[in-house]
Amino acid sequence: MADMKKNSELIFIPSPGIGHLVSALEFAKRIINQDSRISFTVLCIKFPFTPFSDSYIKSVLASQPRIRLIDLPEVDPPSPELLKCPEYFIYVFMESLIPHVKSTIQNILHMADDSNPVVGLVLDFFCLSMVDVGKEFDLPSYFFLTTNAGFFGAVLSLQKRQIDDVFCDSGPDLLIPGFSNLVPSRVLPNALSSKDGYFAFYKLAQNFTETKGIIVNSFSELEQYAIDEILKDEKMKVPPIYTVGPVIELKGQPNPNLDQALHDKIMKWLDDQPPSSVVFLCFGSMGSLSPSQTRELAKGLKNSGVRFLWAMRSPPTEDNADRTLTEGFLESTHDKGMICGWAPQVEVLAHKSIVGFVSHCGWNSILESLWFGVPILTLPIYAEQQLNAFRMVREFGLAVELRLDYQSDRDLVVADEIEGGITQLMDRDSEVHKKVQEMKEKARKAVLGGGSSFISTGKLIEDIIGENSS
Repeated sequence: MADMKKNSELIFIPSPGIGHLVSALEFAKRIINQDSRISFTVLCIKFPFTPFSDSYIKSVLASQPRIRLIDLPEVDPPSPELLKCPEYFIYVFMESLIPHVKSTIQNILHMADDSNPVVGLVLDFFCLSMVDVGKEFDLPSYFFLTTNAGFFGAVLSLQKRQIDDVFCDSGPDLLIPGFSNLVPSRVLPNALSSKDGYFAFYKLAQNFTETKGIIVNSFSELEQYAIDEILKDEKMKVPPIYTVGPVIELKGQPNPNLDQALHDKIMKWLDDQPPSSVVFLCFGSMGSLSPSQTRELAKGLKNSGVRFLWAMRSPPTEDNADRTLTEGFLESTHDKGMICGWAPQVEVLAHKSIVGFVSHCGWNSILESLWFGVPILTLPIYAEQQLNAFRMVREFGLAVELRLDYQSDRDLVVADEIEGGITQLMDRDSEVHKKVQEMKEKARKAVLGGGSSFISTGKLIEDIIGENSS
């Protein structure tokens, strides 16, 4: 009988940053809701330069007694010089935490009892070096991928290259497992075109096949082709892949500086707009555009004549608006647009007034847009966002192309391009709109009982519990 079966504990080590922590906790909640025998201990990493949300964490812990958090000791960050490649900076930072992770796991194991044994580690991408820690304690590791199978295929392909074989933007198009099209070098993750970033990804990729399973925040209706192609090459020895998504926080990602008055003002403004009339612009918690690109975006918006909600990390003041945007922009668009420093993205995308989303193409934002059936106009900025944009436009036909290979330090998308992209985004009869609506239904069915991700999660649970299930 189910109630006679043993409980099992997993230790989850997410990469630093609130976005990764949210994904970890939402995944843990998903697993527990499907099988209450499992509990999670999440090792929490405080990372320099990034916000933290204690209120969100407290709300999760209050509602989920089978999740606990342990704060890892803070360590001195690497040299600021390494920030020229953020991925390498994170890699070095995570390596410095390994002794603390090892001692924390040792303490957890010492306190565990036979009725609730620790059965494995779940490791985020930048934590994959900790596979060796798991081996020391005879614990299997699972790789939790917060992004998509296409990214996994791209990084997996590094195993067939040399450790110093850095990509360049002008290199040839590439045949990458999981892609049906040749992939331009210029849309690969930014880190792969720098010596340090390439080294970090190359070293992390060596651990893929040392894990017992790959957990992907995606769903088979979106990425089954990619998964089949990745698993086809038996020489790569890829472990089983479990699609468990979309794993998203439907209450919205927490904001440590939440201003309830601003939240209410935004939602009231949206309530006053006609249905399917507003374009939402947001480039993530870490994304920002150059001053010249911001002005071109403002011109394109103004010329398009559409209603808009624009979330900017540093919104203009009355004193600098003409310089930050374009002269007279606020006056000429005051009846059609709203600019804010932060927006509750999930609530905005769910709102009936929203018709399209100008996005940096972060994977969480993509999943949220698909969940609510809101098509994207692509303007990727950093990390793997160019690759995500390429997949959404060229592989899936689920987004409108503005740019796929945008590099904010040297590219400029002019106002005419932006106006044209927004016009396409507003066309509700387009093929993209139709496909996005179809994928919305598939995404929601995937996580319901009997859906593809529900079934895949069940298989993962059985693999995790294994011999401990009786």
